[in-house]
Amino acid sequence: MKKYVIIVAGGTGNRMKNAFPKQFIELKGKPILMHTIEKFTSTFSDISVIVVLAKSLNDDWKNLCAKHNFTIQHQLIDGGETRYHSVKNGLSLVPNACVVGIHDAARPLVSKQTIISAFETAEVRGNASPAIPLNDSIRYLKGKESCAVDRSHYSIIQTPQCFHSDLIKKAFLKEYKPEFTDDATVLEAFGEKINLIEGNRENIKITTEQDLVLASALMERRFS
Repeated sequence: MKKYVIIVAGGTGNRMKNAFPKQFIELKGKPILMHTIEKFTSTFSDISVIVVLAKSLNDDWKNLCAKHNFTIQHQLIDGGETRYHSVKNGLSLVPNACVVGIHDAARPLVSKQTIISAFETAEVRGNASPAIPLNDSIRYLKGKESCAVDRSHYSIIQTPQCFHSDLIKKAFLKEYKPEFTDDATVLEAFGEKINLIEGNRENIKITTEQDLVLASALMERRFS
């Protein structure tokens, strides 16, 4: 099946305390978003890339592409009010009868194995979401009270989340709800069972300055 990836790059970078959106911040010499795009195109040479970006950032992105001589082909589409609406915009460019991955621009350290596994599982089973186990103890909070819970019953969910395009496009016809915090949740509300696959622990979402330091260290180790 033909492969597409929607890279959601609508963040403003407020938590990074940086004038640039986080996806434009340089990591090892080029913007995070470029690293993320390259990871998918180096994994699947025939994948079609869609970048969802706030309309106000289009010129900045094009200038960065010129500055870094970034020539990987991709389509741009405007972001929406929420992540849900941004993904829905991206899906408007995806045909039926293909597999589409939806990935956070701020996750440049996703492994090729995670990408391959997500797409292959989705092609066979309809959908796939990478997950990793919790290492820390967790507690359930209710008001001022808390209680311990069994961490083995919980997982941290990553991206790319991959789907048969027909299914996910139909699911995104549902009216937006605040609990739609990721794309698998939207499909689940449509009545589909979500298939979890093994993610990679380095696949962090760069949100804070500390995350940027960690990502730089992980990338240095990877290329050393």
